[in-house]
Amino acid sequence: MNTIAPDSGGNVLLLVLLALPVLGALAMYPLRRNISAAKGVAMGTALLEFVLVVVVYLSYSTQAAASGTRFQLEFSAPWIPAFGTHFAFGIDGIALVLIALTAFLVPGLMLFAWAEKLPEGRTTSGYFALLLATEATLIGVFAATDVFLFYVFFEAMLIPMYFLIGRFGGPNRQYASVKFFLYSLLGGLIMLASLIGLYATSAEQLGQGTFTWTDLQAIAAHTPTSTQIWLFLGFFVAFAIKAPLVPFHTWLPDASAEAPIVAAVLLVGVLDKVGTYGFLRYCLPLFPEASKTLAPLVLILAVIGILYGALLAVGQKDMSRFVAYTSIAHFGFIALGTFAFSSQAFAGAALYMVNHGLSTGMLFVMVGLLVARGGSRLISDYGGVSKLAPVLAGCLLLAGMSSLALPGTNSFVSEFLVLVGSYPREPVYTILATVGIVFAALYILWFYQQTMQGPVRGNAVIGALERAGAGGPGAMIDPNVAAKRGSGFPDLTKREIGVLAPLIVVIVVLGFFPGPLLDVINPSVAATMQEVGLPDPVPLGGIAR
Repeated sequence: MNTIAPDSGGNVLLLVLLALPVLGALAMYPLRRNISAAKGVAMGTALLEFVLVVVVYLSYSTQAAASGTRFQLEFSAPWIPAFGTHFAFGIDGIALVLIALTAFLVPGLMLFAWAEKLPEGRTTSGYFALLLATEATLIGVFAATDVFLFYVFFEAMLIPMYFLIGRFGGPNRQYASVKFFLYSLLGGLIMLASLIGLYATSAEQLGQGTFTWTDLQAIAAHTPTSTQIWLFLGFFVAFAIKAPLVPFHTWLPDASAEAPIVAAVLLVGVLDKVGTYGFLRYCLPLFPEASKTLAPLVLILAVIGILYGALLAVGQKDMSRFVAYTSIAHFGFIALGTFAFSSQAFAGAALYMVNHGLSTGMLFVMVGLLVARGGSRLISDYGGVSKLAPVLAGCLLLAGMSSLALPGTNSFVSEFLVLVGSYPREPVYTILATVGIVFAALYILWFYQQTMQGPVRGNAVIGALERAGAGGPGAMIDPNVAAKRGSGFPDLTKREIGVLAPLIVVIVVLGFFPGPLLDVINPSVAATMQEVGLPDPVPLGGIAR
């Protein structure tokens, strides 16, 4: 039986990458009464983690990946020898960009939460410790090359997110956190059943059970299709809940609405990507025949999600739920690209995971900034904000344009690749999905018009101005007077600009120069296409044949 050979250098980098946020989280406990020190240690840990990710990114060789090296910077040590498990890590291009997304977002989220008012009895050290613990488990999920180890991280990441929602969230946080946990736990248990079946299958074919990804992928072609289908379904349900695909999505709006903004960004921007990442990393390579057999079912769910999420977004009253439903539509595009079985569609889906994390992350941050000023999540409580806070309004417009994939923003390239790559093999589903683009323009422009345009209005805006003395009850609000007073409903502060500036830069740069990310993603995409075993209708850099 093959095992993963340690890679000198890579072992140090990936282990440190995993261990650093864990150590940072543990360091929060003795600092629970020293808020300033806790913030400093947490931010220092997050920034150092980002620097290490940059080192890992620079250490990754696209040439080696293109020549057939499936994983790089590998490390393996025996874990439970009786069950063939290893403490094994390695990254391909898709895992690398998702790890980079995670490390990029966390420092900005900590800066956003720097002055956040926490629920009574909750500590800043505990808050930041949970953020670091979530970061560690996400990196473990993306880097694991032992399938059982992946499962352990898959379940472990529920714990810090459960406490982030349940202890630091909104009024209905207990309900939302329990619902999130139970849905995800149910999916994980179903996946565990398939994991046991996969282990038994490997024992039959290899003479000894294994959880090593490369060994399991090597026997995939020899596993009967009927067996693959049952094993595929266990993994698929877990990933579909996490993604979330319709009809497994109902936990997401509640969790997103009640989670604190920083947790909502990690939840929708990164943690949910574990589901779509699982499709590409596990479902397709380990169960290729089952993936091809059941692809029509997944494509139907993807298209339903695109249209359903868009239509329900327009009807939302709560801003956080609005963003959650837009994400359901976006995840439909990622699933479409994944199960269309072309290299361009695969590349678009992988790139979409990163771009969605950026655009949706910025949308959630903008929602948090509005709520911090107005004290309400209701869309109807805001209006005419652009007259009071033009910079804030401009940032929200950019986040919205990125979310609807306007050309020149980061999401355009990924959505375009998904549609172009999907059309040759799945024209009907692709045409139906394009209707979602029209709906996206509708719900984003509707949301912006309701909150930012028109006269100054809404209970949250008027109330904030009245409290600042910019106008009495029922009086006409003079936005120029309100702006000059610098209170009530102020524009962005320097700290808030510091949170948004990196997101804005990356959104614009990737809109015009996605090549560096695609160069990292494409070799892994090509390897996945080869593992699926279908002819490529749209080769990378080519056109439909």
